[in-house]
Amino acid sequence: MSTARLLRSSLRAMGRQKLRSGFMMLGSIVGVAALTFVLTIGAAAQRKIMTTVRQLFGASSIIVSSGGGFFMGGPRGEAARLTLDDAAALAAALPQVEAWDPMQVMPSAPVRRGEASHTVRLLGESERAERVWARGVSAGEYFDAAAVASAARVALIGETVARELFGEEDPLGGEIQVGGVPFRVIGVLAREGTDIHGMDRDNEIVIPISTAMRRVMNVDTLRAVKLLVRDPRDVDATAREVKRLLRERHGKAEGQPSDFTMITSSFVQENVAKVQRVLFLYLPLVAGISLLVGAAVAATLMLSSVNERVGEIGLRRAVGARPRDIRVQFLMETAVTALGGGLLGAALGSGLAVFLAGRMQFGVGPSPLAIAVGLVLAAATGLLAGVVPARRAALLEPAAALR
Repeated sequence: MSTARLLRSSLRAMGRQKLRSGFMMLGSIVGVAALTFVLTIGAAAQRKIMTTVRQLFGASSIIVSSGGGFFMGGPRGEAARLTLDDAAALAAALPQVEAWDPMQVMPSAPVRRGEASHTVRLLGESERAERVWARGVSAGEYFDAAAVASAARVALIGETVARELFGEEDPLGGEIQVGGVPFRVIGVLAREGTDIHGMDRDNEIVIPISTAMRRVMNVDTLRAVKLLVRDPRDVDATAREVKRLLRERHGKAEGQPSDFTMITSSFVQENVAKVQRVLFLYLPLVAGISLLVGAAVAATLMLSSVNERVGEIGLRRAVGARPRDIRVQFLMETAVTALGGGLLGAALGSGLAVFLAGRMQFGVGPSPLAIAVGLVLAAATGLLAGVVPARRAALLEPAAALR
């Protein structure tokens, strides 16, 4: 029997047994949807993670954060003891450090211009931030050392802030108010987009660190300081020296916990590798297991179908169908059902991935590779599920089947 006729026969059989075919397809739909979703979102998340890591760290960075940590909600009351003097002392004592930048953060700062108001993330930084954090301006100019020394009321605003407060107007030279403090806009920050947490990095305002500490926040401590090491190979050794010097300055005896947290590029790389293992090994493995469960269900249902169609099999054998034709027919029925479920699953998984990526601003479309992998696995598990039922159907004797 030709392949085309076997295919038509398989499709007719699926049409006659819609409920059974639907249950057989369900495993493929769930498995392929999960696999497509995980691979598509995983690839997009990996790109976003690596972009964020490169922006924040690079190969020669050390971030020292006060108290609770740079990524853990900020300092905790009396534990926040990192100061500008600490940062300057570290830079002076460590010849390996080629540049450094202090930082203070107000996560939700009210900003206003005329009748327009908005909430932003406010950062206080030094004139070295442009180099240390690798983020300059797309328009205007960065503030200089004189602005930091005089606690000048000048601001760099992100594109989102510019759009919310100025609309289509040119923001350069305009005046905004952060809290009750007026600032003059001297630059628009280079576009960053969203980070791995979904936070809009263009919804930020950067002002001189001295202005932030004295005029806006009224604090004498830092949230963090970032150090750039000349030779990336010296990062871990320099980090150990940073820890020793800070513990000495803060009077920490041996055995006492530190009141600061350090993050190095090597630490980040280790954690990125762990995330990648989850994204590209464990999660796809879970999706693969669901495909195997679906294959087991399909095999059980096909065995039931063989029992129900004994008369049909006997009649086909009596009119000349070979055991091979029967075997191929049942294999094809299972594979076509699984592949049909795989197509639906790929569409569902891709749609969910694109929707979620759009909400998180990952900027990703359907992944041809993820879809291809899902369909190949669906077809393979379908064939695997059909082996036993097909063999059993092919071994039926025509006379016994007709009785």
